[in-house]
Amino acid sequence: MAAYLSRLHHISLQVSNVDKVAHELVSRFQFNVFAARRTDRAKQLALRRGSAVFVVNERPSLSDCGAVRDHRDAGCVFGTHEHYPVDTVSNVCFEVTDVPSASRALRDQDGCEFLQPPAELQDDRGRVTFSIVRSPVGNVCHTLIDSSRYQGPFLPGFREVSSGCQGADRSRCPITHFDHITYACPRSSTVHITNWYRRNFGFQRFFIDRNEDVDEGYVLNHDGIGLRLTAMEYWKCSESGIKLPFKDEKEPDCKFVIAESLPEQGRNQVDTFLDEHRGAGIQHIGLYTEDIVKTAQTLSQAGVQFFSPPPAYYTEVGKQQEMLDAGYDPQTLSRYGILLDTDIQTDTDRQTTDGQRHLLQVFTKPVFAEDTFFLELIERRGATGFGEGNIRALWRSVQAYMENGEHQERQSNNQLSKQR
Repeated sequence: MAAYLSRLHHISLQVSNVDKVAHELVSRFQFNVFAARRTDRAKQLALRRGSAVFVVNERPSLSDCGAVRDHRDAGCVFGTHEHYPVDTVSNVCFEVTDVPSASRALRDQDGCEFLQPPAELQDDRGRVTFSIVRSPVGNVCHTLIDSSRYQGPFLPGFREVSSGCQGADRSRCPITHFDHITYACPRSSTVHITNWYRRNFGFQRFFIDRNEDVDEGYVLNHDGIGLRLTAMEYWKCSESGIKLPFKDEKEPDCKFVIAESLPEQGRNQVDTFLDEHRGAGIQHIGLYTEDIVKTAQTLSQAGVQFFSPPPAYYTEVGKQQEMLDAGYDPQTLSRYGILLDTDIQTDTDRQTTDGQRHLLQVFTKPVFAEDTFFLELIERRGATGFGEGNIRALWRSVQAYMENGEHQERQSNNQLSKQR
């Protein structure tokens, strides 16, 4: 029996410099700090944009690491139990309706390791119940939490922070939720990972493309691209009564994507992530926006840098007309590196119906010192998957960065920092 999830509660970043990363998320990516927890051992800041919540944690030093911390230390709930050598995204936290019941269901499954059995945290605003399990992906763990009995600004131990003038208003930066999370994983690990999530959390396969092979996933293996993508999603318990951060919000859908490199096309960005991250982990997170042009403009003015696709992308036969037909100015999309893919809607007989679906995406450059984790802006105008044209262009834009001088310069600067 699987432990079914209600919603994605928050995602934890484990970093060496909390203030620096939080400042980047506020000043550039327009998140707002809304709660903080500070002790003599740790500093934790909770940041929000729409229902997308990041918790930035100070990662433990070698002298402070251990297999499992005391569960009364909230750091073990929102971060990781172990020292990790580089900044990383370590914890994807899910809300569930009954933590003890969910944990019992997971104990009955093979291959589910608990880092923390069910426990409670409380303060003067109430209590939460939680447990923590290790995922099959690198250093990623999952906290299962029931916060229905807590009335504070976030979770026990966190105090409210006045937003003041942080971030941008919703009209200038309409990011609403996490759209997807992408794992970068070693070759031939996808089947094990998807089976683990299906067995333990009831995840179901989500097909990136209608012609995708059930067993092989979505494969691009030519023209310098060697990539296998497999997507999955969890059943949300929309009738569970779980409270959302904003009362007028709908339950957002978040997909999980597993990315593997293929050996035939040589070394690439997935291999680079695995090397610099010291193993599998979260490569990027998609932030859903209701207006990608306005959001990219706002973030660009704040200093965010985006990957640029090859210039030929915007002059491909039919691409400019495709953008115009979708209501976009090609020069504007080119200015921010935004990609557009059109998916013609079909019925069960594969006959074209009225209307088209559009998908718009752009990647930011890495958030951390290493070339590991980055963010993505994504707008879906009826499209639910990930368009092949966008995948190709995104791959090439990141690959071009990895092969140019900027990537090498970042690596050199990072090595100098470590030596100091």
